[in-house]
Parts: sequence; structure tokens; C-alpha cells
Amino acid sequence: MPPYLKHGSIPRKRHIAHRTDPGYRGEGIFYEEVVTTAGFGRSYSILYHLRPPTRVVKVEPAGEILYEPWDEPVLRHHHLKTGAFPRAGDPVSGRVPLLFNDDVILSRCRPSAVQSELFRNAAADEVLFVHRGEGTLHSMFGVLAFRAFDYVVVPRSTTYRLEFASGSEPDLLVFESSGNLEIPARYLNPDGQLRLGAPYSERDLHGPSELNTVDRDEETTLLIKDRHRLTRYTLAQHPFDVVGWDGMVYPYTFNADDFEPITGTVHQPPPVQQTFDAPGFVICTFAPRMLDTHPEAIKVPYAHSNIEADEVLYYVRGRFGSRRGVEESSITLHPRGIPHGPHPGTIAASRTQTRTDELAVMMDTVRPLQLTGQARECDDAAYPLSWLE
Repeated sequence: MPPYLKHGSIPRKRHIAHRTDPGYRGEGIFYEEVVTTAGFGRSYSILYHLRPPTRVVKVEPAGEILYEPWDEPVLRHHHLKTGAFPRAGDPVSGRVPLLFNDDVILSRCRPSAVQSELFRNAAADEVLFVHRGEGTLHSMFGVLAFRAFDYVVVPRSTTYRLEFASGSEPDLLVFESSGNLEIPARYLNPDGQLRLGAPYSERDLHGPSELNTVDRDEETTLLIKDRHRLTRYTLAQHPFDVVGWDGMVYPYTFNADDFEPITGTVHQPPPVQQTFDAPGFVICTFAPRMLDTHPEAIKVPYAHSNIEADEVLYYVRGRFGSRRGVEESSITLHPRGIPHGPHPGTIAASRTQTRTDELAVMMDTVRPLQLTGQARECDDAAYPLSWLE
């Protein structure tokens, strides 16, 4: 979790009366809401509302999201060309699921409309990787600015709205994690601080910059996703009526260009590029870096047989040294059971290079991934044969 943060007005102790100004409507106190992880056993935040956050006027079904699997009859590598996806929907309704299992859903989103309705994912932590665009995430925790190449981490049950800057062309890669998304434990010292030598520090994690208390006693709709089920709540007031909060559960950003790569005289394997950890999968950042310095080093990765993991790469920027034919916004899936590795000619081409400018996001999953019908529409069927000279 990110470090402790505090905004606005809070009382000197937890769960004591945080009194309003004399004459203010209601019961004379601000209303406490505790947001916890792992029951009450892990990180939490405590927020103080102008009105009770439990006031609901109406609850209605709002449909469901079904992930139709593509029943591919063979085990093979896949190359999904997603850069030309047509723009559609908003930052929530415009998500196109491509890969999924019980632990994670991976989607692409190229919205054409603004997000007009508040949204809450009740069943998953979200990571929104911003390939293009800049703007603001508005939530009950306040205002969080984001820019291109940010990972925007949104804890489950956070009510939010994404607002992109005028002229922005939003382009997102979206992860939905069934389990709690965390900073890898090996990066933390026993005191909970990011270790010296970890590939990023607390200074690289950016939480909301300020509160934006919305004192609006009018009905407000909220779309809630609970795995496949969608529910529309009508609240009696705007839920961003928070006057203060503190804790370690809140949305935050980390920019991929702030990742500090670990390099060596010979190739370092992907665990050194891990950025986030979650039950059943990891997210890694392949950032621009110096290449291996040993005079006989092979400067592209090993040929690799995945024994117990499916590997997904999303190509963001630059030239990816071990691959031919991929492009910006390409997604490759290299499943367990069959080897993959550098394309022919890339080993020789890398010998004189001293640095790579590639930026890519990788996901490794423990459980096998399923492709969706939408993935079939952008699949390059010739990709499994691309290792022939």
C-alpha cells in the first residue's frame, strides 16, 4: 500500500465525535466511514462525511457484463493488434475485455465520450495504465491528477469519475484484480518503508493533492460493478461530501518512466522489473535502460518455456529489441507449455547496442488465461509462425 496520507479536517482520535460548527444541520457531527482491506486486518482509511454515506434512495439492476470465451482449439502464441480499436463508450462502458481468469481481467479502453456517471468496482482493485491522455480522477478522497504512462491504482469500492483534459485522446489498458493489489513484499523493509535499492520509492507514488468537498444534498446515481453484475444506486446526496480523511487506502499514481531498472553485466530476468503484486498475477514495467555490459553478453532475453505461467506483454513505446512485427498497442500472449523467445536476427542486431528505449507493461499469471471473442477480432493468426527465418 502507499504511505500514510492525510487531508482536510479530522478529529484527534479515531471514532470520537468530530463536531461540526454550531448550528450546522444534522446531529452536530461529521459522519465517519472506515474503508478497510482484509476485513480489519490490513491497511485502512477513515473518512468524515457531511451526511451519512449510507443514505440510499433506490437500488436497480443495471445489467451484467459477460466475458464470452474464445474456445481456441489449439495452444498457441497470440498477437493482438489493439491500436486501431474504434473509439467507443466512456472510460467505464468503453472497456473491451481481451484476457481473463479468476484473478484478473485485462481490457483495452479507447473512450469517445466523457464519464457522466459515478462508478465503483465493488469486486476488484483496478490499475488503469494511461497509454495516452491526461486528466483528473475525482473521488471521495479528492483530486488526483494523472498523465501519460501513469499507472492509476484505484482500490476496490472507491467511487470515482475520470475526467480527461480537453484535446486529450484517452487510451487505457485496464487491469481488474480480484485480490488486493500490493507493492511487492521484497521491496519493503521490516518497518514497511520501501527499501533503498528498490526500483521506486515513496516519492514516486502520488496520492490525491487536495480535497474537493461536494456539499450537494440532491439525488446522485452511482453504477456499481460486482464481478458480472451491474447495479445502479441512487444516493440521497453526492458521495464526495468528505471534509477530511487519513490512512493508507486511497487512489494513487506511479509513472512508468519513474521505474528505476536494475541491470547487470548479463541479462536480468523479469522479476527485477516487477512493479505490483496481486494474488495470481504480477505486473512488471520494462523501462528504458542500459543493456548488458559483458563483452559476450546476449542482449535480448532467453528463449523461455513457461512452465507455470502465462505471459502477456503490452507494447507502449519505442522499439522492442527481441520482437519483429509488433507495434505500439500490440498485446502478445505467450502461454505455458510452449517456448517463446527472441525473433531471428534480433540477437545479432543487439550486439552493438548499449541502451534500449522500449517501454512495455508485462503481466504474468499463475492460472491460464482465456481469450475473449473480442480478442479473436484483432488476433494475428500468423504470429505463431513468426520465429521462422
